[in-house]
Amino acid sequence: MKRLDIRNIAIIAHVDHGKTTLVDKLLIQSGTFRSNQQVEERMMDSNDLERERGITILAKTTSVKYNDFTINILDTPGHADFGGEVERIMSMVDGVLLIVDAFEGCMPQTRFVLKKALEAKVTPIVVVNKVDRDNARPQEVINEVYDLFIDLDATEDQLEFPIVYASGLQGIAGLEPDKLEGDLRPLFDTIVEHMPAPDADESAPLQMQVTMLDYNDFLGRIGIGRIYRGTMNLNEMVSVTTREGEVKKARIQKLFGFSGLQRVEQKTARAGDIVAISGIDDINVGETVCHVDHPEALPLLKIDEPTLQMTFLVNNSPFAGREGKHVTSRKLRDRLMSELETDVSLRVDETDSPDAYVVSGRGELHLSILVENMRREGFELGVSKPEVIIRMIDGQKMEPAELLIIDVPEEYTGPVMETLGQRKAEMVNMINNGFGQVRLEFIIPSRGLIGYRTEFLTITRGYGILNHSFDSYRPLVPGAVGGRHAGVLISHETGTATTYGLMSVEDRGTMFIHPGTEVYEGMIVGEHNRDNDLVVNVCKEKHATNVRSATKDETVKMKAPRMLSLEEALEYLNDDELCEVTPQSVRLRKKYLNKSDRERYEKQRRYEAQPQA
Repeated sequence: MKRLDIRNIAIIAHVDHGKTTLVDKLLIQSGTFRSNQQVEERMMDSNDLERERGITILAKTTSVKYNDFTINILDTPGHADFGGEVERIMSMVDGVLLIVDAFEGCMPQTRFVLKKALEAKVTPIVVVNKVDRDNARPQEVINEVYDLFIDLDATEDQLEFPIVYASGLQGIAGLEPDKLEGDLRPLFDTIVEHMPAPDADESAPLQMQVTMLDYNDFLGRIGIGRIYRGTMNLNEMVSVTTREGEVKKARIQKLFGFSGLQRVEQKTARAGDIVAISGIDDINVGETVCHVDHPEALPLLKIDEPTLQMTFLVNNSPFAGREGKHVTSRKLRDRLMSELETDVSLRVDETDSPDAYVVSGRGELHLSILVENMRREGFELGVSKPEVIIRMIDGQKMEPAELLIIDVPEEYTGPVMETLGQRKAEMVNMINNGFGQVRLEFIIPSRGLIGYRTEFLTITRGYGILNHSFDSYRPLVPGAVGGRHAGVLISHETGTATTYGLMSVEDRGTMFIHPGTEVYEGMIVGEHNRDNDLVVNVCKEKHATNVRSATKDETVKMKAPRMLSLEEALEYLNDDELCEVTPQSVRLRKKYLNKSDRERYEKQRRYEAQPQA
């Protein structure tokens, strides 16, 4: 039995291929808003960080009306670091719109999100977006998409996908790249015609699986998911089967459907609907809400394991507690545990120290977004260098490897290949498009990518584009891979950096601080020209004398310091360093602030590294 009036679809794509902009136009053209209503661009990106960075981080649900049909749309992140969001969503939908840029074609995240969709056996529709660009190449991109489907072992039915050409920015679409109509009606019609209607046995006992969580100060925790069978009513008693297999009873205190960007209260919902419910305080992702007398659990959602980990510590620097309001280990632990409730691809492990927690995620961006959110909430913490998670598989040590796709002008291919060779990358493809641009494809250990982006932008003078996504676990590459080769300049004492002090050491390397910056002993103030660390005194003041100087009034010119963003700071770290993150500052420091402690640590490390007789 099918619900013919509903279509549940997800929109998947590589970062910046126009998912969220296309959803904007679908909402506007479906008549969701009044004609005089002011609406923002990328209205689905409601989170501050999403708006600042122009990326989708959290999956979100919306609903539009088209003729007699309700189309529930789930906007998913395009970055592989947030793949946990994509994997959950696939269980809620019957089909996906795969959006591909008409110039860039298939990128690493396109491969990643499509792989998840094909594994979930959902029906695809391919949308070639941005066909109005001057350098668009829709026919070649379609060939790339077919190749990708075949690479990912798509079934014959999945290979029979319909194709729609569109310009999300202009809100127009068509079934031929050079014959676009004046609106998105061809896309709506394709969705209604080709997307399967959801299976919906309304007479069977209730079964709904929670795939997303939200929180509201008035309602508490809100579970969002799809009703697979039966009906759900407001104030109804239900059974909840937990991840551990326990069964508990609860009452549906609020029941919401979706209309545009709004949640709409309703009294009843039927199989096939996507709804939000409140009243179950400790509900978690993957748990099943059932009829009170028929507690049957749906299979738990399968989520890929994390590949990268970092240690989060209570901030113990001399400046601790100056800028943040949450500085204790209890607050840090509570915040990390609350993140676990909504982010299923994150892991938090306690350590021997009560002040340190090992946090594992999908990649640097995944973990740095968490750190950025925490600092905005008033937390102070120290963060260690990101490290890949090594696994034992069939008695062999394995490490994560990534598919890396690089687009660079021809003249930079040599330096890029040389630096990636040093990081143990293996080239798998090279395409010269004849316009002076070359696409290079590599398989590279994840270790080799840590800290590479800054070096890459320097080599290519900002003209290179680098994209990567997790590929597979491969045998561990022996020896060191990647890492920083330069040493650092370390502050000798606690105080305020002076122009005179910085001028005296700036020929030793690149500074990270301005005059007037407060520093402490053991804080990293710059990068050394050589490969060893150097302790410098940046607080030194020029002694006043009563002797006149001919150069007294000369203007002092200093080089501009290199200011590191949070991501750059995390990539820059070495094993013996930490990043101190507070609401107002990002500082680099040594784990051991005192010079003699550092020397003792280094001596111990060298001793342990020697082969024992």
